[in-house]
Amino acid sequence: MSNPIPEEYSNLLVEVKQRIRSAQYEALKAVNKELIALYWDIGRIIITRQQGASWGKSVVEQLAKDLQAEFPGISGFSVRNIWNMRSFYVAYSQNEKLQPLVAEIGWTHNLVILEKCKDDLEREFYIRMTRKFGWTKNVLIHQIENQTYEKTLLNQTNFDQVVSEEIRNQAKLAVKDEYIFDFLELGDEHSERQLEQGILARVEPFLQEMGGMFTFVGSQYRLEIDDEEFFIDLVLYHRSLKCLVAIELKIGKFLPEYVGKMQFYLAVLDDKVKLADENPSIGIILCKSKKKTIVEYALRESNKPIGVVGALA
Repeated sequence: MSNPIPEEYSNLLVEVKQRIRSAQYEALKAVNKELIALYWDIGRIIITRQQGASWGKSVVEQLAKDLQAEFPGISGFSVRNIWNMRSFYVAYSQNEKLQPLVAEIGWTHNLVILEKCKDDLEREFYIRMTRKFGWTKNVLIHQIENQTYEKTLLNQTNFDQVVSEEIRNQAKLAVKDEYIFDFLELGDEHSERQLEQGILARVEPFLQEMGGMFTFVGSQYRLEIDDEEFFIDLVLYHRSLKCLVAIELKIGKFLPEYVGKMQFYLAVLDDKVKLADENPSIGIILCKSKKKTIVEYALRESNKPIGVVGALA
């Protein structure tokens, strides 16, 4: 007679199934990375061979035919897809920032972004969003057709007036209209200090939610002016924009006086902390709620780059 199954078996089964799914996911990621690397190399080889040679359509057609004959069980070597590999390499070969990112999403996702997006900044946005939220191909197409990128650029900042044109769109993308910090697992009622402590305890997921291009500088960042002390809730550094980012945490609704305080912080950071080769500092005011018209009036006369965004903890 066989021994009875212990009560703890269900927990064991759940743990083993989770481990198997995790291994499957990691294996799929590894396979995808290798596939993207293969297509990248084929595109690179074609471009290299075409330089100085009169290669045209017939060569790619012959290559596709020979590869399909040699590897009959492997899809992806159609004439069209080989041309896609060439376009893929051309699009990203000069962009060292995006090269490692394209391997983190699927090939069909890459093709959608390559075809439908106008520039590298827009492509970066959809690559990062696809990677972060696990969008399917159809969801990705919907997001692009719904102009999610363009709407993100319309978030509530005064960057059009006070940020140089060269980095304006990039700065707008660094300040989303809403952040979701549910991973902090705070109660419905919490103080600004509890919010800050929750962020400090989970710095890595916080920086990922902020967009993945930030590094942590400090909390309660101390400024001293005329023997008086002032403290910024959080200071980050944006690696791509090359600027300090001051963050004020507010658990209630946005109030216009928050802008004056942030302007003061940014002026001091630019004068006393910013390095000579860095761009002017940016301020982010994270509020639980905001009213669009009030924010617009509050930012209208500000001469410092400030964004007012929602934060759901």
